[in-house]
Amino acid sequence: METATALRTSFGTCIRPSTKSDIRRSRTGSIAFATVSNKGFLSFSHPRSGLKSASFQSQKKRIAIKASLSSDSAGSDAPIAPLELESPIGQFLSQILISHPHLVPAAVEQQLEQLQTDRDSQKQTEEPSAPTTDLVLYKRIAEVKANERRKTLEEILYALVVQKFMDAKISLIPSVTPKPSTPFKTIDSWPTQDEKLELIHSPEALEMIQNHLSLILGNRVSDSTSVAEISKLRVGQVYAASVMYGYFLKRVDQRFQLEKTTKVLPDNTGDSAPWVPNVHPEVEVPNSGSFGQVKASRLRNYVMSFDGESLQRYATIRSKEAVSIIEKHTEALFGRPEVVVTADGAVDSSKDEVIKISFGGLKRLVLEAVTFGSFLWDVESYVDTRYHFVAN
Repeated sequence: METATALRTSFGTCIRPSTKSDIRRSRTGSIAFATVSNKGFLSFSHPRSGLKSASFQSQKKRIAIKASLSSDSAGSDAPIAPLELESPIGQFLSQILISHPHLVPAAVEQQLEQLQTDRDSQKQTEEPSAPTTDLVLYKRIAEVKANERRKTLEEILYALVVQKFMDAKISLIPSVTPKPSTPFKTIDSWPTQDEKLELIHSPEALEMIQNHLSLILGNRVSDSTSVAEISKLRVGQVYAASVMYGYFLKRVDQRFQLEKTTKVLPDNTGDSAPWVPNVHPEVEVPNSGSFGQVKASRLRNYVMSFDGESLQRYATIRSKEAVSIIEKHTEALFGRPEVVVTADGAVDSSKDEVIKISFGGLKRLVLEAVTFGSFLWDVESYVDTRYHFVAN
């Protein structure tokens, strides 16, 4: 398979908001993300060009959003995102995203106020003093209500991320599922929107993203037509890790842009450093001199100036809700992987599906994932100012 040198991930997909982050520096001074395999990896959709109507369907308390196309593919339905929203508020926001997307922020404000009211009301409820059956029941009811609020909050965050893609006129990639009737065709039939995705980021962040792409695709980064056969699990792992990378990148870029504006950047953020090899978690770097290298940039040098504690803090996903969104979105996109953990702790992925995808399609996946992580940071920060849920 042609992916032997193009894509080999050395990590699983566990993403956790822990202070014991798995960020470390490599011997070359570059940053490496290392994660441990969890329960696998992680639909909502964006209307594509030529939309005329939309339908809204509910089955077994699950919402699937469908948008009818008026192009040559008329009659087919395209979801605006792979993850289906389940809570009543999630379903409500789904309808608004289809019918009146400009009203989503106002609807979110209203729902966040209600969540805050519910949480405050529960805190004011007097807890039974004696260890009786009433106390056990009280705690159980409080736990159920807290879980419902958390699920609602997750879906509010997800709806806001989807809306940001819609505002940028970018359609999210639908679920990656090869058609049984055409098993030998590539699965990346989605439109190319690389330029729109790149415009979302600052010039400095875009340099880091290009380095990220080079480390994943190597010398195939500019080859959009060649086709590779790749493990679906591996592609899902790369997608989830790229979401994490986008989250981290937006976080440090926000601080970088602020310090650049106030002219307090450290002196070691110049861009005159040479190209250096880097051991990256998404690839095994061969002996080729042009593969698996990163180009020095101001933002990268700025990040490398962080002390270990600061780097670990910035690399940590702050909330359990954001972690859950990454897992659920990736799973909705690629499906639940068929992996088995053996008695000795090894992962048996022999039943994993192999898919055909072009390198241009891989690039599109990674760019979307990085942008998803960037948007997730934005909406998490925004919602936390209205309804505090991010741990300090």
